Amino acid sequence: MKIVVIGGTGLIGSKTVERLRKKGHDVVAASPNSGVDTITGKGVAEALVGANVVVDLANSPSFEDKAVMEFFQTSGRNLLTAAAAAGVEHHIALSVVGTERLPGSGYMRAKMAQEELIRKSGIPYTIVHSTQFFEFMGSIAQSGTTGQSVHLSPAYVQPIASDDVADIMAEVALGKPVNGTIEIAGPDKVRLSEIVARFLKATNDSRIVVADPHAHYFGVELDDGSLVPGPGARLSRTHYDDWLPLNPPKKLSA
Repeated sequence: MKIVVIGGTGLIGSKTVERLRKKGHDVVAASPNSGVDTITGKGVAEALVGANVVVDLANSPSFEDKAVMEFFQTSGRNLLTAAAAAGVEHHIALSVVGTERLPGSGYMRAKMAQEELIRKSGIPYTIVHSTQFFEFMGSIAQSGTTGQSVHLSPAYVQPIASDDVADIMAEVALGKPVNGTIEIAGPDKVRLSEIVARFLKATNDSRIVVADPHAHYFGVELDDGSLVPGPGARLSRTHYDDWLPLNPPKKLSA
């Protein structure tokens, strides 16, 4: 089976490509560096010739409201047009748990727009809503840093390891379209401020986390239900405290 992975050289994309190739499939790791650009449309039609499945893992290089909306709408339209012309049988996209609950966030509005394009495309599809990745705790800390303080929401999150995300994305790529959304998350619900504090301690970072209910996350305030999955979510097995010693992060400067 031919599977095209858009964003196939990124964190989740490269791991998904590796898993699918190990199973013997013809996998194209598509990205601008490989000559496939979903914004300009360059190389997209050619990459999708003969493709059975497309997995869209591309992300916007800018999270500014206008730029991120333009990215997901333009990329989505170009990719879906080429997929329809190529007769793709299953279109898969990775999105975010809580997207529909946070319309005040420009990023989440852009993801909602991307999902709406997929639903209306007429191509059989599966949208995977994932929680935040373990690997991004450092970036989240950085985003809330002022001096030696890190102001973060104490709302609950349920983060997941990127390896577990890739396992599931590969499985979805080999399965049948659900023509709907599935949710995936890590096994543990924890407060965002607490898990980032654990990250800082593990990296011997002297910054202090301040639990601030008014701290913004992707441009909006959170509540305890904003970023956690519903009761039917698929939970992975990897716990953060087991993962962290095996994946020691580099300290980020304040």
